[in-house]
Amino acid sequence: MQEILQYLFSGLTNGAIYAVIALGFSMLYSSTELINFAHGEFVMLGSLCMVTLAANLGFPLIPAFFLSICAVAAAGLLFERLAIRPVRHPEPIVLIIITVGASIFLRGVGMLIWGKNAHSMPPFSQHPPLDVAGARLLVQSIWILVIVAALTAALQMFYRRTLTGKAMTACAVSKKAAWIVGIPTKWMVLLAFGLSTGMGAVAGAIIAPITMSSYDMGTMLGLKGFCAAMLGGLGSLWGAILGGFLLGILEALGVGFISSGLKDATAFVLLLLVLYVRPQGIIGAGEVKRF
Repeated sequence: MQEILQYLFSGLTNGAIYAVIALGFSMLYSSTELINFAHGEFVMLGSLCMVTLAANLGFPLIPAFFLSICAVAAAGLLFERLAIRPVRHPEPIVLIIITVGASIFLRGVGMLIWGKNAHSMPPFSQHPPLDVAGARLLVQSIWILVIVAALTAALQMFYRRTLTGKAMTACAVSKKAAWIVGIPTKWMVLLAFGLSTGMGAVAGAIIAPITMSSYDMGTMLGLKGFCAAMLGGLGSLWGAILGGFLLGILEALGVGFISSGLKDATAFVLLLLVLYVRPQGIIGAGEVKRF
């Protein structure tokens, strides 16, 4: 029981991170029907910005956290204006190729700025791990779970209670209808990019104290976040949360009871199963034709 509980703590921590990354994929897809394969690199930028501000430059934790998010979100806005919006024929395959190219470019920028060495930073607080029924729960894991819970509540309030959130939801249903009633759809797409890349920055910032941050960390994190989004239902907020936690827990149990070599394979095996059995994800809606 102690062993299972320890794996569960590890799975919840990793699952929370995958859930935030999956949220970024789902938010952007629901507004634009675009899958941003450079999303993992924005996670990398968030992590390395957090390390630079908090560990290297000595910024206080909270300002460093929000500055990292703002900087990466600004990079996301710049990406949309310079690389996505100018495309004359925005076919899905063209946009996907652009995001893949942006991924390679951002990885190169990360290597030039931060080098090839891995970087680390101390936990958000220095309290010793908590002992729960013989298993040890890191305080950083509690920080991660609390931040993800607060983020989920804030997004839910944003979409349900604010005019801008409702406008983004309308664009997700039908861009043409939203434009007809006066919603500035281009601004909504720009905002979706900012929020999506901001989610990536949050994931990078909270993972920085528990792993080594490097210029090439984003690729695998981005793929696992995409798998989590597909598992729960691409375009669904609660699907992203469910998919992230489910992936994290199954990954941890697979490592503990089968083999550590299956850690990275778990996400892709689950993705294949979902695509075969339920392509829309666990709680995703069925196929909808958009106009």
